[in-house]
Amino acid sequence: MTSSGAGMKIQLEHIGRRYNREWIFRNINFTFSTGNSYAILGHNGSGKSTLLQIIAGNLTTSEGKVSYHKEKVLDEDTIFNELSIATPYLELIEELSLQELIDFHFSFKKYKGNLTANAVIDLLGFERSRHKQVKYFSSGMKQRTKLVLAFCSDTPVLLLDEPTANLDNQGISWYKSFIKDFTADRIVIVCSNQEHEYDFCSSRLNITDFK
Repeated sequence: MTSSGAGMKIQLEHIGRRYNREWIFRNINFTFSTGNSYAILGHNGSGKSTLLQIIAGNLTTSEGKVSYHKEKVLDEDTIFNELSIATPYLELIEELSLQELIDFHFSFKKYKGNLTANAVIDLLGFERSRHKQVKYFSSGMKQRTKLVLAFCSDTPVLLLDEPTANLDNQGISWYKSFIKDFTADRIVIVCSNQEHEYDFCSSRLNITDFK
């Protein structure tokens, strides 16, 4: 499935981030562009998730600049409209049922292609859990739900952090099918240290090169 969004570019210029006096990374210069997939690599605690949160606009830089281009330079305050994100630390609204959660999410995002709430539930394989509150989902079910919401949103940028956390082998195969079917004409950025999560990525950025 292809996105209706125009071509996009995210530019990092001399990006650095520090906590207290310690630099996590410095002087990252990199450009992400539509139609390409990127892996941000590094050991646990190296700063991968921090960089992803900066790209998503959820964290500020300590130095340098992030800019977003889509026919024109985009306002940082509106960049969330262009992004979908799935991370282990992303909280779902657990009091909602799956149906309610999907309806709520897609009141803010457009469905990709001709998808509907029913189609999303079918893609999940969770028809029997449609009216179950998310708080009763297993960790694997929650992870699948986070991923399907991100993949099925019509956004030009897809951000994934440790996307197969809590997934079994069947879940990993399910993830790979989504990579195949839902990533064309998007910027896809995957933070990972597990090769099966990013082996499709054409470009690699190793965070340890910027210490």
